[in-house]
Amino acid sequence: MNDVGELKEFATVHARAQQIPRAVVADVLGRIVHDDSGSGSWVGEWSRVAQSRQRQGDLLAASRLYTMARFPYPGDPARQVAWERAVAAFDAWRSAQGVDLRPVDVKLSAGEFRCWATGPAPRAGQPFVILMGGIVSTKEQWAPTLVRLNRLGVAGVVTEMPGVGDNTLPYDATSWRMVPALLDAVTDQATTPRVHAMAMSFSGHLALRCALDDPRIASVLTVGAPLRYLFTDERWQGALPRVTVDTLAHLTGSRNTEVGGHIRSWALTPEQLGALDIPVAYVASRRDEIIPPQDIALLRRHVRRLDLLEFDDVHASPRHVGVTGPWLTLELLRMHGAPRRQRAALRAALIPLRAGTRLSAARNGRHQ
Repeated sequence: MNDVGELKEFATVHARAQQIPRAVVADVLGRIVHDDSGSGSWVGEWSRVAQSRQRQGDLLAASRLYTMARFPYPGDPARQVAWERAVAAFDAWRSAQGVDLRPVDVKLSAGEFRCWATGPAPRAGQPFVILMGGIVSTKEQWAPTLVRLNRLGVAGVVTEMPGVGDNTLPYDATSWRMVPALLDAVTDQATTPRVHAMAMSFSGHLALRCALDDPRIASVLTVGAPLRYLFTDERWQGALPRVTVDTLAHLTGSRNTEVGGHIRSWALTPEQLGALDIPVAYVASRRDEIIPPQDIALLRRHVRRLDLLEFDDVHASPRHVGVTGPWLTLELLRMHGAPRRQRAALRAALIPLRAGTRLSAARNGRHQ
């Protein structure tokens, strides 16, 4: 059973990223008092609102609310049902609205995973994005973001980390290899597309590791990705939120007490970070409970082509979701060389959003 206080704290950023109205979030969280079943439970209260939206015909909202009910992962029957309902509501919305999202299934010897694809197949010189959430978020949660990127002329796919959602691959030191496998499945071998990996949190670690070996990765854009010290610092690991440790244990198939040892070899080295010859856009939170500050210092010292945006916030900067989304999109367009007029509208939108926020920005390690 999960700690309800932690669930409320760490689920907020996922609610905001899915554009669930704050009043709805506050109302639901105010009724949750336990993590068992029935009235007042995490799954029960989120599902009750989801069912109401579904009856009203708002299928996308219902999917988002069911996604909140499954948080952080389907570790019990009620959350499993919530996840299945989230996927079903999403698919019904996709079909009813005629949304340009097509399923792509990738099968490997160790497991398989599904993606949602939009736009034309990747072509040489054309922007293509791989969008992936972290250890608790599903592809259906991020798919509307992919649709918005397609409206800006960026085709791509959205998928999940190993062990999350439909992805049956094991989460281990070789998990980064799913990214080249995905690219092999969706690209023509005769072309070399410019692939931008917009990979959140732990999937950002996978994308950075992949970029060391796969030249098709043209950039990595991420929020709160672990690099080294989360994997190696036993003292830091001992203070991690329980929900994070529980989720990592679930995904890796290890005991909670064994997680630290299980992930230690996944750490990126300073030499590997220094070898990255691609742009990296990173959103950091100064009061992050999951990503140690040493990781950000390492990023500054060794990543040569770094754009760093820092907020005075907790993990994933939930109070600044309205800034991070447009900023990452602007960075993506800039990295690809999109016309200035296309970027100007996003840049103008960021000005009022940044007002009153405590942040710093750095490019290539130099403050702006």
